[in-house]
Amino acid sequence: MNSKTDTPILPGCSVLPPMDEGKGSQHGHQGNGTDQGTANKAKGKTGRRKTSDRFAVLNAFVDFTAGGLSRNEILVWLVLYRDTKAGTARTSQADLARRAGVSDRTIRRAIAGLQKKGLLRVAYRGGIGRGASAYCVRPVPPDK
Repeated sequence: MNSKTDTPILPGCSVLPPMDEGKGSQHGHQGNGTDQGTANKAKGKTGRRKTSDRFAVLNAFVDFTAGGLSRNEILVWLVLYRDTKAGTARTSQADLARRAGVSDRTIRRAIAGLQKKGLLRVAYRGGIGRGASAYCVRPVPPDK
């Protein structure tokens, strides 16, 4: 719950907030003499807000969703969430299997389970010669 409004953190959320790489982080600093965090603060933006938004999504997932998922579904969701940029995560099932430490077949079952529960939508189905698949990840199932 959000202490300011006493409502769920992500009511009606359809897609996760994007994670902008390099903005407001030291990893993205190019050494050009300007501090990205200072530049963002001057414009009224902070690098901190995006991080707190991502923690709010993780908190919502853990508090409201993770209890009803299998271990493999949680692993797949976390890997995809970590890869989410601009609302989608692009990766192959083989890469998911390698990073989660499970088989390709287990990944397919976990993806199917997450889709059935409304936590994942396949935006683009990749394959040989077509590139990686794209997924839209949700922290809580949509209202039914």
